Amino acid sequence: MAQEQNRTARIEARITPEALAVVKRAAEIQGRSVSDFVVTAAQEAANRTIEETQIIRLSVEDQRAFAEAILNPPEPTPALRRAFRRHRELIKGAR
Repeated sequence: MAQEQNRTARIEARITPEALAVVKRAAEIQGRSVSDFVVTAAQEAANRTIEETQIIRLSVEDQRAFAEAILNPPEPTPALRRAFRRHRELIKGAR
């Protein structure tokens, strides 16, 4: 039976003495090691960056147009009607 192992990877970074002093102080305030503080801060920043790229930002004008399209959708175009028909045919054939 294989045991699950916690694998770790090492990263290195160069930091100015002033920046290191700030990081050390913040880690001390939180009662954590510098390493734990840096890893946690990096993970939080990475998650925030990833989340921000997944948010769709719309101007006020775009928000109004989006809401209008939801509340009063346009009639389907001929191409969309063909796509609906084709979809129905494919779904019936898959059963």
